[in-house]
Amino acid sequence: MIDEEITLKKLEVFLAYMRLHSLARAAEELGQSTVSVHRALHSLEEGLRVPLFRREGRNLAPLPAAFAFAKHAQRAVAETEDGIRKVRELSGFAGARLKIGSLYSLTLRCIPQLLMGLKLRRPELQIDLTLGSNQELLRSLDEGRLDAIVIGLQAPQDDAQLLAVPLFEDEVRLAAPLGSPYAGQTAVDLRDLRDEKFITLGGGFVTSDSFDHAFRQAGYVPETIMRVSDIFSLINLVGGGMGYSLLPGRVADFSTRIELIPLAARFGSHQTITLLLSRSRERDPNLLALAAECRMYGTRQH
Repeated sequence: MIDEEITLKKLEVFLAYMRLHSLARAAEELGQSTVSVHRALHSLEEGLRVPLFRREGRNLAPLPAAFAFAKHAQRAVAETEDGIRKVRELSGFAGARLKIGSLYSLTLRCIPQLLMGLKLRRPELQIDLTLGSNQELLRSLDEGRLDAIVIGLQAPQDDAQLLAVPLFEDEVRLAAPLGSPYAGQTAVDLRDLRDEKFITLGGGFVTSDSFDHAFRQAGYVPETIMRVSDIFSLINLVGGGMGYSLLPGRVADFSTRIELIPLAARFGSHQTITLLLSRSRERDPNLLALAAECRMYGTRQH
């Protein structure tokens, strides 16, 4: 049975002294006082019930037993450190790879800036980026297949298990082909588009939810001629004159063939672009760096 006086922390102190042969230098390296180092070594001897050192002036001279024990202590500490590293990597904590999920609509400016900033903070980090709908990304985060996600929310996150870091607010607008009858309007009344045809994203996307919310405010269900699975196809279809849609302002620069026109205030719909991660992992150094970068990004948007 291992005596309770024998701890990994004391083994680390012992190994530092065996390497440096000085109480003062070992204390400096470990960030402790010389008294604490001496006390740890004496306590280790008591736990082993074997003397490891003899006193020589103010220092301690290792006995043969100390050299023999140092080999085993080194293996014990190294194996423990290796085990901790592997367990953390399996749990995604401070591993060499971070799996981030995001929306397609954030890939023009937001996500590239976040990832560049994150790489400056943690150059050794490998990043996997997964794009999908809100629904898909939330499910992957919940199942542990993603470490963090950046998505749009229509209402504040109320899941106590998740930490939310807001980045910026985005306004949903009418997406129209260039030269449409609504071009140049300062604000569009959705009730005036009752006879128009619309294209929207399929279910699970925050922009699809915003679309439904705006038309509930308008009091009617629009004629939806097509539902698509990605925002790029939707933008191209609108630009080609197939119909209208409602899209967030962040996609304005994705195409020069569409115009985004503000909606009248009563039909307004907003999305809060937000980083979400599990509260159980909020002290993970990689996720701390990502959260810090998101807060910096949010500050620059104001």
